[in-house]
Amino acid sequence: MKNFTFFSIFLSFIAFSCISSNKNGDLEASQTPKFAIAIHGGAGTILKNSMSDSLETAYVNVLSQAVRAGHNILASGGSAIDAVGVSINILEDSPLFNAGKGAVFTNDQTNELDASIMDGSTLNAGAVAGVTQIKNPIDLARSVMEQSPHVFMYGVGAETFALEQGFTLVDPDYFYTQRRLDHLKRVQDAEKDVSTFYDPVLKGAKYGTVGCVALDQNGNIAAGTSTGGMTNKRFGRIGDAPMIGAGTYANNKSCAVSATGWGEYFIRGVAAYDIAAMIEYGGFDLDRATQEVIDHKIPDLGGDGGVIGIDALGNISMRFNTPGMYRAQIDTSGTLKVGIYKSDTLLTK
Repeated sequence: MKNFTFFSIFLSFIAFSCISSNKNGDLEASQTPKFAIAIHGGAGTILKNSMSDSLETAYVNVLSQAVRAGHNILASGGSAIDAVGVSINILEDSPLFNAGKGAVFTNDQTNELDASIMDGSTLNAGAVAGVTQIKNPIDLARSVMEQSPHVFMYGVGAETFALEQGFTLVDPDYFYTQRRLDHLKRVQDAEKDVSTFYDPVLKGAKYGTVGCVALDQNGNIAAGTSTGGMTNKRFGRIGDAPMIGAGTYANNKSCAVSATGWGEYFIRGVAAYDIAAMIEYGGFDLDRATQEVIDHKIPDLGGDGGVIGIDALGNISMRFNTPGMYRAQIDTSGTLKVGIYKSDTLLTK
């Protein structure tokens, strides 16, 4: 297969007009409502020279499938929350990404999953952390948001709630993949030598998340994030992905954001909310706000990673300071764009 570092796939969608009646009974066409969606599959040390053609194609195919699924919901008039859930489900079900089926292993060779979701129209939110038997954690996060008075549930308690909500628990072995176990062993071997602290194997262990942001035809936005956390994590460590304001945030007044990267720094910087606050209170546009956080604030703290964001006008921003970030979007024009490496500009040909 021909090598490539830039993926741009164009979709054609049938345009339609909403018809309304004026006071004289005449029909007039109103402007088609805008809608758009963006997803990510994690940021980190993702290099072209370490990626086979077949694996590269596999990533592109799943990213395309996931973003299309969410876009189909939006195109049919569905909600941003529904689109976020559907897109993330596909990424959770793929062993390629560190979420759901592809979750990384903890130090004890278990899989602990986190997720969060937020509705920008109501500021309602739900999150779960440390679950081990939930096939699609983003769905449970949504149930916490919609079916409980709480925002954040953890571990056994979250799974007890899941059973009460009719979820079927899966055997923890569902999340086993040899690829992730092999990576755990490489990380553990590297950690035995203090001099390798900044080894790429160790650095890469800190990344891995999937997320989605969407704008629906009613002008509402939403965001969601799901992850298996950090490879070789101990002590019940929880990163930014399930934390509202750090890894996930949505507010119709500003934007929706999903983050990926070294979670400790996104927590300290309250990164997702910081982007939204700069827009709502500081007069920043989406691109400038994401640039400030990802190019300056997070690196100044010592961290790295990326974000995807969307505002109420359908503007999309995908910003990262790592060698790569798995990402895809379908903008308000209906154009699908997919990228992996830093050099993928995602510009229309």
